[in-house]
Amino acid sequence: MDENLRAQFNDAYLTLGGMGERVLGFCHYFLPADQYPVGYNFNTDEVNFPLDNLCFVGLISMIDPPRAAVPDAVAKCRTAGIRVIMVTGDHPITAEAIAKSVGIILPDSKTVEQIAEERGVHVSQVDPREANAAVLHGSDLKDMSEADLDKFLSSHDEVVFARTSPQQKLIIVEGCQRMGRIVAVTGDGVNDSPALKRADIGVAMGISGSDVSKQAADMILLDDNFASIVTGVEEGRLIFDNLKKSIAYTLTSNIPEISPFLLFIIANIPLPLGTITILFIDLGTDMVPAISLAYEEAETDIMKRLPRDPKRDKLVNDRLISNSYGQIGMIQ
Repeated sequence: MDENLRAQFNDAYLTLGGMGERVLGFCHYFLPADQYPVGYNFNTDEVNFPLDNLCFVGLISMIDPPRAAVPDAVAKCRTAGIRVIMVTGDHPITAEAIAKSVGIILPDSKTVEQIAEERGVHVSQVDPREANAAVLHGSDLKDMSEADLDKFLSSHDEVVFARTSPQQKLIIVEGCQRMGRIVAVTGDGVNDSPALKRADIGVAMGISGSDVSKQAADMILLDDNFASIVTGVEEGRLIFDNLKKSIAYTLTSNIPEISPFLLFIIANIPLPLGTITILFIDLGTDMVPAISLAYEEAETDIMKRLPRDPKRDKLVNDRLISNSYGQIGMIQ
């Protein structure tokens, strides 16, 4: 293969990879029959066959398009304050094209390399903070320290890790957790198990996932669809909201029920209702409405809110108690 042919193959690879297709290179080599008879045990770990002087045959590109629901799911994540980071073993060019097709990288976002190409300068002369998006190669990630990785994750909103190994996924998870984020990780292979175990929420694939990954995960996707995760987030927010409504409704009746007993003890004012009567009123008027609140439909802005703060936004917090007891309870 001469340089001209090599350049043509390289251009074809860049074009096909930029379209989001996975490009495979093929070559052949005629092995001596006396040294490699039929049934010869080829070992890819300890290579026992020649890898030099191969004859290049050509390129084959394959496309594995993302599911139709993924772009909408990624858009919902963006509006809900959920950051989606893509970690793949594909080439950076292919990974960037796929990330743009599903909305992980927005069309108007540019990487450092693209900014340098537009300005006609070297990549080192561009401030990384000018780029919203970044595509990091696994070999570069291997040479980064924890501080460098933390700075990289905090300085870019849209991040894609390409040519990464399953072991590096664990490093990425730990970097996101050092930023104080709640991290959910998807994986299907045995090597993904450490990252699934280390993440706050490990999500394994139900169809293509291995048994080891399913055991290490906290949740299993039965349909292997990313959009199902977003649906789960929406349902979780709905359940949390409805529980708060039910609790708030139940607490508001405590003040008007306790007040007559306090007045009876302090000022010797006769009780208007007996204990059994109040209990029947509670069972008849509080239980059914409180249960009905659990079946409330989702609010229109449920996926437009930022994620809850796990340290402050509890199910029962000071704000709910003050509203239930101090405001609504006193009005009742």
